[in-house]
Amino acid sequence: MDNRQQAMDRKEKTMSTMTDTSIFRGSIVALVTPFKKTGEVDEEKLRELVNWHIEEGTDAIVPCGTTGESVTMTHQEQERVIRIVIEEARGRIPVIAGAGTNNTAASIEMSKRAKAMGAQGVLIVCPYYNKPTQEGIARHYKAIAQEAQIPIVVYNVPSRTGTNITAETLLRLTQEPYIVAVKEASGNIVQMMQILKDRPSHFRVLAGDDVFAYPLIALGGDGCISVVANETPRLFSQMIHLCLDKKFDEALKIHNQLFSLMNLNFIETNPIPVKTALEMMGKMKAYFRLPLCEIGEANKEKLRIGLKELNLI
Repeated sequence: MDNRQQAMDRKEKTMSTMTDTSIFRGSIVALVTPFKKTGEVDEEKLRELVNWHIEEGTDAIVPCGTTGESVTMTHQEQERVIRIVIEEARGRIPVIAGAGTNNTAASIEMSKRAKAMGAQGVLIVCPYYNKPTQEGIARHYKAIAQEAQIPIVVYNVPSRTGTNITAETLLRLTQEPYIVAVKEASGNIVQMMQILKDRPSHFRVLAGDDVFAYPLIALGGDGCISVVANETPRLFSQMIHLCLDKKFDEALKIHNQLFSLMNLNFIETNPIPVKTALEMMGKMKAYFRLPLCEIGEANKEKLRIGLKELNLI
């Protein structure tokens, strides 16, 4: 082994021991944020959801991500939601706080606040609207990692942000301390395979789309940050762990069972369908903040049929 390879191995060992990356694995729910009719966060329902997920076997919780409608909350509201989730989790499962914006300085500050509150990691979305170059994306994540010094899950979702984080850029970032995982929602299975093939051993790769969770883990991935886990936390967690245990025949049965609901959750903009489903299930009210609004009646009926087929209502 040459000196360069030895140096790379030492660097990877240092990064893998710097933080426990095993918490970025399994069934991780992208938690919805319950609102009251008057628009405030429904803190009581939020606490109930956290406890329900822990009881149902969810491995970790992500508050204030896309599904949590963070973009229509103030920074103070986001902090309050993150604090409530951390308080209610009481260390029983990890909390990975959504802290990403299209402003690097703001993302650093939010990440520092999440760390101070006790979050085990942060989910940082690729900067949206301003459409940075790949070099700008790399510098954005490196700056957050170096300043906040909290484990970071890179969130690649070009359908929302308008920019794809290429496999080359992400693999550069895997060499940065504190950048420990990716939520891959590009929809590009070739890109996912490239990342899985060339990632360092400590780096976790998580599906960002429920429909890709099964194939991604079959290719060597580590789990999923999930929307459908909001509705079926126990069943989805069972599927993920069957995949991780390489019991793919059993896992495929659950994947096929949940497949229709995975797609129904995107029949309108996420999280409109999933919050509507949770209202039908009696878990919370489906209130939104503009520009999101209630689901259309035709799609609501399709969702109702899908939930009945799974005996969720």
